[in-house]
Amino acid sequence: MFKYIAIFVGALIVSGGTGFASDAPRFSFPVACILGETCIIQNYVDHDTGPEWRDFTCGAMTYDGHDGTDIRIPSLLAQRNGVGVLSIAEGIVLRSRMDVPDTPMLEGSAENDPKACGNGLVIDHGNGWQSQYCHMAQGSLLVRPGDRLKAGQRLGLIGYSGRTSFPHLHLTVRHDGKVIDPFAPDSPDGQCGVLTAGSLFDAPGKITPYIDRFILNAGFVDGPVTSDEIEGGRIENRAPKRSSEALVVYARVVGLSAGDSVAITLIGPDGVMLVQKVFDPLDRPKAQILQFVGKKKPEGGWPTGTYAAVISVLKQGKSFAEKRIFVQI
Repeated sequence: MFKYIAIFVGALIVSGGTGFASDAPRFSFPVACILGETCIIQNYVDHDTGPEWRDFTCGAMTYDGHDGTDIRIPSLLAQRNGVGVLSIAEGIVLRSRMDVPDTPMLEGSAENDPKACGNGLVIDHGNGWQSQYCHMAQGSLLVRPGDRLKAGQRLGLIGYSGRTSFPHLHLTVRHDGKVIDPFAPDSPDGQCGVLTAGSLFDAPGKITPYIDRFILNAGFVDGPVTSDEIEGGRIENRAPKRSSEALVVYARVVGLSAGDSVAITLIGPDGVMLVQKVFDPLDRPKAQILQFVGKKKPEGGWPTGTYAAVISVLKQGKSFAEKRIFVQI
C-alpha cells in the first residue's frame, strides 16, 4: 500500500469559466485500481511552455513536454498479476496496436518513434474529444477499431511496452486535436495553479486527490538492493534470516522536489535503534529515488523477534509522509 499526503484539487478551484469545461464530458478513472493505494499518478501534463516543467498545481509531478497522465502500479510483479485499463467515457475505437513486445524501449529512443506509445488505442468520444491509451500489455486488447464502448468498459491490461521505464498507463486527452489536462481542463496555456473548473475525473460528490512525495515500495532484505530487483519482484526472495550477513531497509520514493530528503531508521526487537540515516537534500526534483540503510550481522546471528523501520519523507527538514514497516526474524 502506498503512503501519501493528498492535496484535494477542489480546494484549488476558483470561480469563473473560460471555455469548454462546463460542456466537457466527465470521465471514469482509466485504471482498475485505488488511487493512493494500489496505483499512483507519477506524472501529470506539463504546463510549462519553456525548458522547465510544472504540473497543474505548479508542482514537479511531470517532466518537460509531457502530454498526458501516467498512472503507475507498484512493480512489474503487479503488472504480471494483471491490472485492467478502462475506457474513460463512451465512444468508438478509432485505431489500435497490440503487437509491441512488453520490453521497454531504450531511454534514448525518440519520443516521436511510431512505437513509442507501445500497445494501445485511440477512442473518439464525440464533440471533438478523444483519448489515447499507451504502454498496454501485448495481446491484452479486448476491443478493435469500430467497436462502440461504454464508460468504464475494460480495454485490456497495463503493460510494459513502448518508451517506458516502469509499468503504467499513459493517458492523453485531446479536444479538437489539442492536448487537454483532464485535471485542469480550463487552465490557460503556459500557466499553472489557476483552475476554473474541477477535474474531468470528478464525479458528483467525489474529489480526485493530488498526491506527491509518496513512498512507493519499502521493505527488509538481506543486503544491498537495486531498483530492478524491486521492480521485477525478485526482492520477495530476499527476506532476512538469523544467518543473513546484513539487515537492510530500503525505500523507493516518488515525486520529490528540490530540497526534499529521506530518513530511514532501523529498530531492533528490544526497541533500541540499530541505525539511522538522513540522506542529503535533493538539488533538483526527482521522479524516483532508491535509498537504503543496513547493519552487519552481529556475532551469533540476528536475535529473534520483530524488527521495525520508519521511513520518512522530509520537506524543508520536517516530516511530510511516513511509513512504518516490520519484519519477524
